[in-house]
Amino acid sequence: MLKPVMFAIALTTFVIAPLENSYASGELDQRVADSRAAVKQFFGALKGELVAGIKAGGPANAIGVCNHEAPIIAANVSMSKGMHVGRTSLKLRNPNNKPDAWERAVLEKFSSRKAAGEDPAKMEYFEVVEMSGEKIFRYMKAIPTAAKPCLACHGDNIAAAVDEKLSLLYPDDKAVGYKAGDIRGAFTIMQGMD
Repeated sequence: MLKPVMFAIALTTFVIAPLENSYASGELDQRVADSRAAVKQFFGALKGELVAGIKAGGPANAIGVCNHEAPIIAANVSMSKGMHVGRTSLKLRNPNNKPDAWERAVLEKFSSRKAAGEDPAKMEYFEVVEMSGEKIFRYMKAIPTAAKPCLACHGDNIAAAVDEKLSLLYPDDKAVGYKAGDIRGAFTIMQGMD
């Protein structure tokens, strides 16, 4: 379990070194399974809030829901699962989700894998690294862009009300111009190693 101080450290810059794979495959398999479960919980809760927001007031309303609820959902899942859970992207909407060097490298690998024909819905990557003297299990799962509802807020043809809300909440938004099937970003997990 990550120590509370680790969450604060996770927001800074690190020198990250991959470690030799000296862990039993069963231990890593369990960490991957736990990471997948955390992603599923986070995505399910966020999707539910976004769908409710769209039904209540259209895509422009969903932006406000995502802006306010996504960090709360990530924090709740992090606490319930005993790991750091978040999202990141190479094209940021929320600057608080900026990738660190390890996440950026994995996102770039995901882009290369997609260019080689791999299905983004199946892309994941994990590794045990050393950060600030601690061994950390890191995991990422690509987020593919679905035609609906993703493109209403992340596509090329964004409605004026959506664009206005994006400009208000995310003045430096770069998370637009996606097409269905593009990699919009990734879920990212960190688990402390005992």
